[in-house]
Amino acid sequence: MTENVLIYGSYGYTGALIAKQAAASADLDPVVAGRNGEKVREQAAALALESETFSVDDDVASVVEDFDVVLNCAGPFSATADPMVDACIETETHYLDITGEWQVFDALAKRSDEAEDAGIMLLPGTGFDVVPSDCLAAHLDDRLPDAESLTLALGGMGGLSRGTAMTMVENFGDDGVVRENGELKRVPQAFDDREFEFSHGTRSGMTIPWGDVVTAYHSTGIGNVRVYSETHPDTIERIRQFRKLAPVIQSGPAQSLLKWLVDRRIDGPDDEALREGSGEIYGEAENADGDTVVSRLETPNGYALTRDTALLCTRKVLDGDAPVGYQTPSSAYGKDLVLEVDGVERIDVN
Repeated sequence: MTENVLIYGSYGYTGALIAKQAAASADLDPVVAGRNGEKVREQAAALALESETFSVDDDVASVVEDFDVVLNCAGPFSATADPMVDACIETETHYLDITGEWQVFDALAKRSDEAEDAGIMLLPGTGFDVVPSDCLAAHLDDRLPDAESLTLALGGMGGLSRGTAMTMVENFGDDGVVRENGELKRVPQAFDDREFEFSHGTRSGMTIPWGDVVTAYHSTGIGNVRVYSETHPDTIERIRQFRKLAPVIQSGPAQSLLKWLVDRRIDGPDDEALREGSGEIYGEAENADGDTVVSRLETPNGYALTRDTALLCTRKVLDGDAPVGYQTPSSAYGKDLVLEVDGVERIDVN
């Protein structure tokens, strides 16, 4: 069975994982694409695939009109999502991506009516950001339907890809974000910290601007959402001390230097790390009476999971399962979506 999916940004670390897996699948025949023609053509030749070369500043609609689904893997998504979605709405092409940028989730949620009118689905965050955490949020909401607050914490994460590190450099010094009483609230970096009981022990965590501050609210209606990442207390303190250096680090020369270092020193997890690595997400919901439920998800390496969940969602769309408008992974496919991936286990702690 030949399918019709365009993978844009296919030669980045995560895009390449997805493209390689798709090319090896008997039920998929993807087309790889990106703005660097040399890299795209080299990848296409290695994988025996067709390719397209274009940037989001070009006439994107003239390319995507030939496809049923676009899977956008090109970050920063703050630069690529809107023009790609413009083209998808114009051509009635379903849009998926692997963003973790909360601003992108928020912006695309506001375009739900446009997508619905076009008869397409907008599904950002089909990777580790935010399939497992969104499914866990929906599960906790089912366990405690009157929950008023939701806490998620990421633990045991592996190494970074070059693209993820580049995004972190670009965003260094930006505000964090939480959701309070249904509204997004900008907060300082490392705004809050607390301890979490992961399977590997009690660990400290600090608030991070993760996409669930948008997606979990859309999926569950819970009005207070915070997301944390396992972080050593000394690191939390250093980050708080470095806040005042943000203007310097955000300057052009500092950004150029940091990106130069990232480009030369970070490649992403190797094959062994992808196979053997793991992650964990802690989830906690609480209602007005103080009743609390806790569940955890144990997952493979985050990049391996992104590869698998992005293609899982793509296949569902190509099979005709694509509810129109803006969706989250769990609003489109239910809280058990992530359990369809090998190596994922959900544990109810209490």
